[in-house]
Amino acid sequence: MRVVIAEDLALLRDGLIRLLEAYQFEVVEAVDNGPGLLRALITHKPDVAVVDVRLPPSFTDEGLRAAIQARREVPGLPVLVLSQYVEQLYARELLSDRAGGVGYLLKDRVSNVGQFVDAVKRVAAGGTAMDPEVISALLVRRASDEPLTTLTPREREVLEFMAEGRSNSAIAARMFVTEKAVSKHSNNIFAKLGLEQSEEDNRRVLAVLAYLQA
Repeated sequence: MRVVIAEDLALLRDGLIRLLEAYQFEVVEAVDNGPGLLRALITHKPDVAVVDVRLPPSFTDEGLRAAIQARREVPGLPVLVLSQYVEQLYARELLSDRAGGVGYLLKDRVSNVGQFVDAVKRVAAGGTAMDPEVISALLVRRASDEPLTTLTPREREVLEFMAEGRSNSAIAARMFVTEKAVSKHSNNIFAKLGLEQSEEDNRRVLAVLAYLQA
């Protein structure tokens, strides 16, 4: 699996390279700035990009903006943001194309290597991997939006766990219910969000993106 890494801190960048290569990923390029990231993503079209938000030259939001621009050039390019910050505006824009293959993890909340590697693989496969704190920040301004207000509290809880990338069995364990109950909630969510059965679209990913996008 081919990976592009964008991280300006040399020690962390080197650590990510060593970690991913130890798990049989091929790091095709590692960059430390926004323009370099955009060039690398368009040139290599990797299976997944691991991107910090704040990169040189201005250390504001170059990483996210480069990832968004790259996804315009390479639709559906999987991007996992790994940052200390929740950049709401551009995070919403990253999610808004409903293309799947997106994740946003906070560096200081990644509790173990296995969790991180699983997130990279999940995003590369077209899924989502969202930190609960990121979800909370992105949902602050969603209170009055339709059709999300039609979801019950339990359905919203299921959808939040979906956004974290959890399977039905994992959601059932967290909510202390059966997998059948989770499946029923999921089907209700798909119906309320207008996501009909399709061979081409992953309704689970589309539901998460509809929930999080601006």
